[in-house]
Amino acid sequence: MTGGSLGLRTGSYGSLQQHLQNSVVLPIQTTPTPPNIGRKPSKMLLSGAREKERFLHWLCKVAIRRRVVMPLLVLVSIAVFITLMSAISKDEDAPEVSDAHSLTPRHFKTVGPPPIDIIVSNYHASPLVSGKQDNERYNNSVSLAEAGSVISENKTLPLPPVVHSGALPPVHPCKNFAVPPPPADRKRTGPRPCPVCYLPVELAIAFMPTDPSVSPVLKSLTYVSEEPPISPPPLGGSPFGGYPSLKQRNDSFDIKENMSVHCGFVRGNRPGHQTGFDIDEADLLEMEQCYGIVVASAIFGNYDLIQQPKNISEAAKKNVCFYMFVDGDTETYLKNSSMLDGTNRVGLWRVVVVHNLPYADARRNGKVPKLLLHRIFSNARFSIWIDGKLELVVDPYQILERFLWRTNATLAISRHYRRFDVFAEAEANKAAGKYDNASIDYQIEFYKREGLTPYSSAKLPITSDVPEGCVIIREHVPITNLFTCLWFNEVDRFTSRDQISFSTVRDKIMSQVDWSVNMFLDCERRNFVVQAYHRDVLEQMSPPDAAIHPPPPQPPPPPPLTNQPSAKASPEVVPDRDRVARSPPRRVPVKRGKEKRSGSRRHRTRTVIGRDANLF
Repeated sequence: MTGGSLGLRTGSYGSLQQHLQNSVVLPIQTTPTPPNIGRKPSKMLLSGAREKERFLHWLCKVAIRRRVVMPLLVLVSIAVFITLMSAISKDEDAPEVSDAHSLTPRHFKTVGPPPIDIIVSNYHASPLVSGKQDNERYNNSVSLAEAGSVISENKTLPLPPVVHSGALPPVHPCKNFAVPPPPADRKRTGPRPCPVCYLPVELAIAFMPTDPSVSPVLKSLTYVSEEPPISPPPLGGSPFGGYPSLKQRNDSFDIKENMSVHCGFVRGNRPGHQTGFDIDEADLLEMEQCYGIVVASAIFGNYDLIQQPKNISEAAKKNVCFYMFVDGDTETYLKNSSMLDGTNRVGLWRVVVVHNLPYADARRNGKVPKLLLHRIFSNARFSIWIDGKLELVVDPYQILERFLWRTNATLAISRHYRRFDVFAEAEANKAAGKYDNASIDYQIEFYKREGLTPYSSAKLPITSDVPEGCVIIREHVPITNLFTCLWFNEVDRFTSRDQISFSTVRDKIMSQVDWSVNMFLDCERRNFVVQAYHRDVLEQMSPPDAAIHPPPPQPPPPPPLTNQPSAKASPEVVPDRDRVARSPPRRVPVKRGKEKRSGSRRHRTRTVIGRDANLF
């Protein structure tokens, strides 16, 4: 069959015969016909054929009469089966030697472990209403060989043996992996996760660098410890941050080999001990024992529910530190809901209660562990920060290998899924009421006087000026510690919206030294963390107390209608709700058909609930 006919068949998905009828068919070449092929057969041949027919007819009669048909068929079947099995065994024995010789140079240049599989995590669904996720969607992964061929799909992959550094493949198994385009779905146009190529946990651990990364120019970084002034200066800041002057701020961007900068905790020599953001001595001692990897999060103001990490390997459970920082209100809620016991643990999280918080704003307090983890965990090498509303669903070793070790980066953060310009981000924050508009305008004008311009292609290879700062992955080396210190100082001086100040600090440091930030795709971030709803929204949808204390047998009464509309209610629905609340139920006119369904009180109640859910 020609290539053209194959193309026609593939393109139309029609039958092959239809295309042959409508196309030119080449004649079939055969052997030449002898000249005497049209001559009649002789009588001898005819008599021989008749004798054969008579013999077969007689044989069939004898076989039927003596009932030997079935045994004969069984013997023939056995003979055929034995013949086929012997042929198959010969075919299987032959390619084994050739495959062994051909696959070895393809995967490894020398004799070593078998070919290494990689795990590609696929798209997964959006979070459920309760904020919990279905584990099955994270098992929807495929295993690829180094050349990219599919080995298995939607199956649990066996863990490979421990791979030592001497047996690492010469070429990274994920080198040729590319993020495919999102599936065509017109009904879903918002952000979504995309596939990410992760190595198995054992192989990811083998790729962990043995030595710290090189910090360009900056080799030694110390932190200012002083008593802040009694009367705060008019330039912004806080006692916790030390009120650095504009000169001190400008000097901190002049990268030198040895530097000393403001970095929070200025009122003491030991972060967490009488410095503001105070931590109990027992917790501080335990945190000092975290020498490798720390995964940290925080919930202040009882704003979120603790999300348990999933798909965590036994190696990570044993060697990785999981710390959750909470305040007194969140601690009280955890104890009342029987989630926190005497061990100060909630699942994998080691809960640390913070006292003497430096700020009145709970979100600003969250910036302390988010940006200053290197000060709290002074002995940790790597850290992964996730916001309290996020659920970690990929092993920390795999995340670090994918976003730091594989790219030789020391800090990684995802881009914003929609905005890449600081000016657009500032306007979006003002429109959403995320912060005081005058403070946002003041910060933007300050940066404009320093040279901030809208993002353009001239900044390439920098792809964005706006991060999605809910996840920060970094190695604790002097240059990254300086970056997060200076980023925190901007948050302390100006607004708490850290997306606005990120690019200013990054660009000032990059202008001094050869260093950059790995800003990966936001869809990749959504692959390893899942965003849940805030606690107040979850309580409206499904109260957590109902999961702890079973409801009584009788159904609860319906929620009463109130004259006070919700502050987040839709304005076009509130007047109808008020009218129904003021009217006695017995005076509501009876409607029929569609009018009865659209004007009933039950329908309005469901509309309000659905409206509030969609707003979040």
